[in-house]
Amino acid sequence: MSETDQELARDLGFLEAYTIGLGTMIGAGIFVLPSIAAQQAGPASMISFFAGGIVSLLAALSLSELATGMPKAGGSYYYVNRALGPFFGSIVGWGMWAGLTFASAFYMIGFGQYLLPGLGQYIGFLAGWGQLGITVAALVMAALLTAVNYYGVKETGSLQNVIVLTLVGLIVAFLALGFISGPTIGEFNPNGWPAVAATIGTVYVTFIGFEVIATSAEEIKNPSRNLPLAMIASVVTPTLMYVGVMFVSTGTLSIDALATSEVPVADVATEFMGSIGALAMIVGAVLATVSSANASILSAARVNFAMGRDRILVNWLNEVHERFRTPYRAISATGIITLVLIAIGVGIGTLAEVASFMYLVTYALVHVTVVVLRRANPEAYDPAFQIPSVLYPVVPVVGMLACLTVLFQMSVEFVPTVVTFGPVELALPVTPTPVGAIGTVLVAFGIAWYYLYARDRALSESLVGEAIAPEPTAVANGDDRYRVVVPVANPETEQDLLRMAAASAHAHEDENAEVIAVNVIEVPRQTSLSQDLEFEEERVERQQELLDSARDIAADLDIGLQTRAIVGRNAGSVILDVIEEENADHVLLGWQGTRSRREHVLGSTIDPVIGRAPCDATLVKLGSEGERGEGDIMVLAGRGPHAPIAARRASEFVAAADDASLTLLNVQSPETDTDDEGSPTERGEAVIEELAERAGIQYMSYETEIRVAEDTEQTILEAAAEYDTVCVGATRSGAISQAVFGSLPETIGEEVDKTVVMARGPEESAMSVREALLRRLEV
Repeated sequence: MSETDQELARDLGFLEAYTIGLGTMIGAGIFVLPSIAAQQAGPASMISFFAGGIVSLLAALSLSELATGMPKAGGSYYYVNRALGPFFGSIVGWGMWAGLTFASAFYMIGFGQYLLPGLGQYIGFLAGWGQLGITVAALVMAALLTAVNYYGVKETGSLQNVIVLTLVGLIVAFLALGFISGPTIGEFNPNGWPAVAATIGTVYVTFIGFEVIATSAEEIKNPSRNLPLAMIASVVTPTLMYVGVMFVSTGTLSIDALATSEVPVADVATEFMGSIGALAMIVGAVLATVSSANASILSAARVNFAMGRDRILVNWLNEVHERFRTPYRAISATGIITLVLIAIGVGIGTLAEVASFMYLVTYALVHVTVVVLRRANPEAYDPAFQIPSVLYPVVPVVGMLACLTVLFQMSVEFVPTVVTFGPVELALPVTPTPVGAIGTVLVAFGIAWYYLYARDRALSESLVGEAIAPEPTAVANGDDRYRVVVPVANPETEQDLLRMAAASAHAHEDENAEVIAVNVIEVPRQTSLSQDLEFEEERVERQQELLDSARDIAADLDIGLQTRAIVGRNAGSVILDVIEEENADHVLLGWQGTRSRREHVLGSTIDPVIGRAPCDATLVKLGSEGERGEGDIMVLAGRGPHAPIAARRASEFVAAADDASLTLLNVQSPETDTDDEGSPTERGEAVIEELAERAGIQYMSYETEIRVAEDTEQTILEAAAEYDTVCVGATRSGAISQAVFGSLPETIGEEVDKTVVMARGPEESAMSVREALLRRLEV
């Protein structure tokens, strides 16, 4: 490896992070759990949901601090493993993986219930399949989701956002019409407060979604604001919805009718929304369960990767597919275990409770981790968000005790029992529950795995010792300079692009200029960014070779160079982020010289950068060797707002080249409206003189050429062919439409077989309301 550290691009704004969490939390929980919760605690189950939300809110605050302090793939597992050591890391890693797998199976059975008994009321073919049909539907969809993530279908991220927003709309409509219908609650707490407390554990599976946000912490923009905000919002929103749904449900149907319903929310909706409303809720439930299971499968694969990275788990499981670039083995393993849990007939309530159990164990240790890291204060821990001092250490202490209390309630029933060990009989004041037994076995498996496999291999050590005897730390600095950002991807064009960027930088030497060479490796949504970094050795090596070469080129050009090797989802967004982070004055990109009228105009990377970069932007199509920003350089002189930028670029290239000439060309129409305007030649000279002043090159040595012709475009193309390098300013401003720079500059770039430089100044077009809202949510 070279001296360039790899970076992971931050391309998730608040809205994306929020919908990632919400997409997991508004899933089978809100559609399936009302029947199970009502059976256990009656109308008082709304208190269980509210209490679950409070427990989650405390965990979200602790996780927000940890995720901004150590933004690494793996979420809670990574923080616990780093602070408390691999013993607890093994427990949490296996526990999270098991929890997500049980949750996926839970969501899939919920999917089967709403697909067959639910839609079967409207589509005869789907009716009458019974429990076997539900199981088969769950198995088919689980296999399909596993395959989708195995092959890395890119559209799943956008689809998830649409599903989440649709679900929120449906639930808000359900609650509004439900409240208007006037629900009436009978006996509020028929089974007593112990039942309410135990139900918290049953419904807690609905609250594990915010953990998914933590596992994506490396990819979230402005994490000090967006990460805690997204976590808190993704807990508060469903909590209020769940309480409202339980109020409407238990006040509309009898507890017996609700407890025996396989599609409770749809049956409740039938009472005040009619069959159309019920159908809408069924379709919503089908979408919700699929969305939740998809997010859980992805998160499970990322936990696997983090464990492999720390050598707690065999790294073979985390290999990235050579063609699809997805962690196919981890995804397959998660899918297979999910299929097994569905096939062997584990009850839907048990699946929910085991998933809850494992996450409550995890969050109890997360709260301990916050205290340990605060006290140990290791160098790598620098949280952008901290639990406010008035709430610390109250939040982690109360949060841990709340998790342990719910775990105890889930693990035992307050009924005396006698346990027999051969001839010995032991009387216990409580009876262990099946869920407590399964959860204990899973925790024991994590412990056994640590002693049998991970203890001698794991990389991390506990920081508990440092937490007992803490020490202080240090600070950093920065400076202002003229910066030119150059994305590099092709060894054949790299030298020329850097030379042209250096020419621009040298023109600002009094401002301590610097060139920043950026290379981006794009990764599909299914693969965590750091996972791709771990397994894509060939691409990473190629990236390093490019940047090592850039350093050599910069040394020859006598220019300061910074290199950035980044792994991200979208190269265009990454480059825009680099421009913003570096406060760049100029971005210079290469272009192949072809246009498209489909999804992009000049290219998927170029369009967003040119359309949104808040600095000078230059696009270069390189011609033949020896004619790249050198030789006879021509500027198309006009009165457009960006013509001076093109003239400035040309003057920079001339100043940096040994033997180059500069010509300002203007094409005039032979027609004149009035005699006062003068001849076409005089008009052209006035335009050129004005341009030289606007560009600040009036004192440079340059030639002028004025051509008079009816067909302006054809004349420019013919003239351009006579020069080695052609510079032209953008003829349009604003967001991308059918052209980025304007049709004339792009036509020149496409048709002239020379080096063509298209330039524009900072993008200053007014933002639309939609753009403003999206940008505000990304802050």
